[in-house]
Amino acid sequence: MKAKSLWLLLFLIGYASQVTALTAQARPAGRSTALGKRVVVYTTADSTPLRLAPTDTLLFKAAEPITEAQIYVFVDPRRTFQTMIGIGGALTDAAAETFAKLPAARQEDVMTAYYSPERGIGYTLGRTNINSCDFSSDMYTYVTEGDTTLSSFAIAHDLHYKIPLIKRAMAATGTRGGLKLFASPWSPPAYMKDNNDMLHGGHLRAEYRQTWALYYTKFIESYRRAGVPVWGITIQNEPMATQTWESCIYQPEAERDFLRDYLGPVMARRGLKDVNIIVWDHNRDLIVQRAQAIFDDRRAAQYAWGIGFHWYEDWSGGTQMYDNVALVNRLYPAKHIIFTEGTPASFDSTAYGRWSLGEAYGRSMIHDFNSGAEGWTDWNILLDEKGGPNHVGNYCFAPIHADTRTGTLIYTNSYYYIGHFSKFIRPGARRIAVAPSRSMFLTTGFVNPNGSVAIVVMNPTGRAGEYHIRVGDAAVTVRSPAHSIQTVTF
Repeated sequence: MKAKSLWLLLFLIGYASQVTALTAQARPAGRSTALGKRVVVYTTADSTPLRLAPTDTLLFKAAEPITEAQIYVFVDPRRTFQTMIGIGGALTDAAAETFAKLPAARQEDVMTAYYSPERGIGYTLGRTNINSCDFSSDMYTYVTEGDTTLSSFAIAHDLHYKIPLIKRAMAATGTRGGLKLFASPWSPPAYMKDNNDMLHGGHLRAEYRQTWALYYTKFIESYRRAGVPVWGITIQNEPMATQTWESCIYQPEAERDFLRDYLGPVMARRGLKDVNIIVWDHNRDLIVQRAQAIFDDRRAAQYAWGIGFHWYEDWSGGTQMYDNVALVNRLYPAKHIIFTEGTPASFDSTAYGRWSLGEAYGRSMIHDFNSGAEGWTDWNILLDEKGGPNHVGNYCFAPIHADTRTGTLIYTNSYYYIGHFSKFIRPGARRIAVAPSRSMFLTTGFVNPNGSVAIVVMNPTGRAGEYHIRVGDAAVTVRSPAHSIQTVTF
């Protein structure tokens, strides 16, 4: 009896300790204050020359009583959420070939603009393609057609342009391991597919699932030998889209089974457990269904690091479906979420200054981070004066374009909008509680590993306004121009 009583007492003590610990995490101690802290405001605004420009230096002062007539942005750095992996863009064949055509000085400008945290916008995340994609000059694979043993596998194609660009980007980040690179296939080789074509959708043939799984590992190992570590892979770019360019269809069960029975085990056997496998890699519209299909299967889920998504779900009308990402985050909090591609389509060389280009990025990034995204990856970092090269004519915008005829660079406002996040929100930052009191403003915020706080406030409306940032008993007042984005740091 005494033994039972002792056991019960120990159990209750242990249980109480766990409850106390959980309560302490959920209920931050003390009152957050920023009184006396120095604030720097950076602004990009339409119809002005302001581009990531420091526009105000302020001090937090004692807050006045709250009134309904004022607009507030409430900030609580004590309440934290997901950890930032990084922000960046894709290092495609198109970007690499365009980069190679630039004069040396302009090449250095591109590297500084993207990868220097001091003089540029501090990219730390990258994506590249396995085999060709639409943003390649032509179709290619790493094997000869029909090679069922992959004995001909070689990445010679990538050594000309793509790998040199990636290595330049790695060096430009300034720190070892500063660039996390993930890779995505648009299509297996034609002979592995039931339509015998890299283009126009089709499906992976069942008899090639093991071979195709091995293909990923050979890519990763070959890149490592070339001096390019691969941080992660996605299983398939846009697995529900039949495109005129490289594409391959995976129904939810097909992607689940390929991961569970082939790709996951093969990568584990090859010693590649440190390479993160990302599922889905398509739009927000079907992300919940895909997450359920894969993450609810315990054997498949063990191999999946997380889920990636794009922003093109409005292709058939409607608007961005941010709530679906938030739902996945709530349903599967142990899985990571990362934005893997987005770009304004329909390139128009007369519209580099179109303000909606940047606003599309700002709106998506704020909503995606608030929904739980831990990283955000733009599409091509660089394209030419035609919005390419692209072997199927699917020309798009990039944050920076190069006129290869003159060797000049053209910065769109997208570059600056992305920079309001990537320059100030660094890897390891934790998202914090930020809430505006009016729908006029879109907001998010992070606290960096060094303790600095970055609050992003976007005003997508045609009217200027004033808002008061409240942190506990401290406040600071900021003026917001029409159609602007600001980063407030302290």
